[in-house]
Amino acid sequence: MLEKLAEIERRFEDIEAQLMDPTVNSNPKELQRLGKSRRDIEPLVEVIRDYRKTSAELKGAEELLNDPEMRDLAQAELDPLKAKVVEIEEQLKVMLLPKDPNDDKSVIIEIRPAAGGDEAGLFANQLFRMYTRYAERRRWKFEVIDYEESGIGGISRVVFEIDATGAFSQLKHESGVHRVQRVPATESQGRIHTSTVTVAVLPEAEEADVEVNEKDLEVSTFRSSSAGGQHMQKNETAIRIVHRPSGIVVTCQDERSQQQNKLRAMQVLRAKIYEAEQERLARERGELRKDQIGSGDRSEKIRTYNFPQSRVTDHRIGRDSHNILGYMDGDIQDMIDALIQDDQARKIAAELEA
Repeated sequence: MLEKLAEIERRFEDIEAQLMDPTVNSNPKELQRLGKSRRDIEPLVEVIRDYRKTSAELKGAEELLNDPEMRDLAQAELDPLKAKVVEIEEQLKVMLLPKDPNDDKSVIIEIRPAAGGDEAGLFANQLFRMYTRYAERRRWKFEVIDYEESGIGGISRVVFEIDATGAFSQLKHESGVHRVQRVPATESQGRIHTSTVTVAVLPEAEEADVEVNEKDLEVSTFRSSSAGGQHMQKNETAIRIVHRPSGIVVTCQDERSQQQNKLRAMQVLRAKIYEAEQERLARERGELRKDQIGSGDRSEKIRTYNFPQSRVTDHRIGRDSHNILGYMDGDIQDMIDALIQDDQARKIAAELEA
């Protein structure tokens, strides 16, 4: 690890030297590239330098143990310095892990009811509110792309964007099947009902990330039934786009004009094509991972929301939250942090085994 740390420091110093070069200062593109590289590794370099400094202090304290006059002072410093070195080493292990290139991206989230009829549609709407309340707590901007109502306050589908740097790093572990256990408002016998909802979290893809050929698209229009379309019911403002090579279908009807809906639909389409390509590359590398959604069967669950027991359980890490009302109001950061820590621990273990 020490060689790797030294190499990172050398790279940082080389970038700083290049930034001082007058020829670089006259090249805006190169200046921007080097500036970004410097910002990306500067936090790591600061921790590396702290590690070197603390390690040197620890070595000095250990040497002073041989001096009778300084032994007591050295002994008092020894344990705190050892603990700090271990703490920084753990921090470096996490910082040195290969970074997910999508972590800094905004996200597009799609929520659909799966098993459970009207109750699943109601819970899908509650999950939508949970994630938007979470975004509000983080002061993140969000915007609805497509919202399709169903029955008694439920939804058949919602697609929305959370526009914030790093949103994907926080929310990517939310993909999968969410199970709810509770007595539905429509149940007269008071029996606990089990329903499932699927959540897909996609990193937002820029045009530069995905090349979409217009000839591969089948674009059609229809009358919007959403809030954005109610002012223009006589016109077909809603858009449906089919990407023929992949079979991906996206719709958007929440904007007030056909052109705006098409732009938003293309945004979702790029994200879905990008995610499909990432899955393909992962399979080719032998890094198969389970599909985000699965079939929506009750057994394919990542999390259970048990209302009678006021408990939320994430089955991947065996963690419970016993404040379901707060959780449904967007207080989900503790669970997100636990999932991130578990993911990091697994990656560190894999690196050590390699």
